[in-house]
Amino acid sequence: MFMSHPSADSDDQRKARREKLEVLRQQRVQPYGGTFPKAEPLQVLVEVYADGKAVTTAGRLSAKRGHGGLTFADLRDASGKIQICLRQERVGETTYRFFDTLDLGDIVGVSGTLFQTKTGEVTVQVDTLRLLAKSLRPLPEKWHGLKDVEIRYRQRYLDLIANEPVRQVFVQRSRLLASLRETLERRGFLEVETPMMHAIPGGAAGEPFVTHHKALDTDLYLRLAPELYLKKLLVGGLERVYELNRSFRNEGLSTRHNPEFTMLEAYAAYQDYAFMMDFVQELICDAANALVGSLRFEFQGQAIDLTPPWERVSFAEAMEGLGLKPQASLEQIQTVLQKKGMQVKGLSRSQLVRLVEQLFEPKTKAKPLFVVDYWTELSPLAKSTPEDPLITERFELFIGGMEIANAYSELNDPIEQRRRFESQLEAAQGSRLKAQGKSGSGLQPSAFSLQRKIDEGFIEALEYGMPPAGGLGVGVDRLAMLLLNQPSIKDVILFPLLKPQGQ
Repeated sequence: MFMSHPSADSDDQRKARREKLEVLRQQRVQPYGGTFPKAEPLQVLVEVYADGKAVTTAGRLSAKRGHGGLTFADLRDASGKIQICLRQERVGETTYRFFDTLDLGDIVGVSGTLFQTKTGEVTVQVDTLRLLAKSLRPLPEKWHGLKDVEIRYRQRYLDLIANEPVRQVFVQRSRLLASLRETLERRGFLEVETPMMHAIPGGAAGEPFVTHHKALDTDLYLRLAPELYLKKLLVGGLERVYELNRSFRNEGLSTRHNPEFTMLEAYAAYQDYAFMMDFVQELICDAANALVGSLRFEFQGQAIDLTPPWERVSFAEAMEGLGLKPQASLEQIQTVLQKKGMQVKGLSRSQLVRLVEQLFEPKTKAKPLFVVDYWTELSPLAKSTPEDPLITERFELFIGGMEIANAYSELNDPIEQRRRFESQLEAAQGSRLKAQGKSGSGLQPSAFSLQRKIDEGFIEALEYGMPPAGGLGVGVDRLAMLLLNQPSIKDVILFPLLKPQGQ
């Protein structure tokens, strides 16, 4: 909490602070100091208190309480706060008066000794003081000035200063990434980095962001997923690899979607989707224990229980229960979904099939659910089951009503992979022609639909021989939402994408 300061960021306050800044410069005081030897977080000084210990530390002024020639103040940093005490007779009149002119939000460094007040509060008895950064805008008092959710996201730095729970969310998010890495490395996975700019967008369905490389005079695409590059590493003999990657989809925003997002992708040679089911269960349980300390916790008012084993349900069987088989026509699928009250107008056959997943989501509120055995048309990079070429060895994992992970036995047959890519292209071209026929010649196809083609480099890599493998993708942002009990993906991304101001 920031006390003793009006909440409004008024022009008068900013003017007063700038005037103070000019006075400091005239007095040859450096208002933006250089390196300062802060060795320990403030909370450590409090926790390992030793009476009379000499300390040098720094932080942001968050409160001041003056009593004649004696002033107490609070310094804050990311770890917590510590009280400081300035006595005029100890620091001298010049330093004491100088401190009195400082504003809340200024960053200062102090040296002195530790003592405890009569109430037991650990305090630094200041001997020397140095201004490290002058704050030209007043900080928010509690939530005044930060009630607007968009402002919280747009000015995340203020959100972090004013709201300790928000700061803890992002500390915990960092711990989540550390937990994921620890489990992966314990199981023999090697962390790698692959390109974020692709000549051909692939590895996932979606509309890419387009950019242009001037020197090569060629269009490039921000990656939809790192999958195809990671599989090339399997060809190269790296048998277990993973990447905690930033991926991009040029699509809408919602509480579960951000155009720039974090995914974990992992691949294990000589394994399959069954291995990945066990592995993702281990990965998420390890993360829950690291962050929550339990496999049972609450997510948005709903009790979640991650205790293994997790239930499995067959997508193909569920579809058959609705009277739909992989050969079902567009009209048949439309009829079934319309009876379920879903809006299906203008959607392609594959888009309609994806809508069926919504039937599973209500069943995943309390317990994780693996939805397995997807139709092949929805899984162009997955291996078909030995029993039925129209069904693939694939699963999607739902927890708390959200899709958290996707995995499959990787297709490593280059001839079949080419056939599926060609089938996808034909379907996309057919849909485009159909849309043009309905909309007339004025339809402008997207850059993606104009440029999309088969990734011959990936096919060539498969022709050298890729071992059988299981692949896994985990939505890290959604997993953070789940484990940190946050209602929106914007609450677990430090700087989510927002509309430009004024729009």
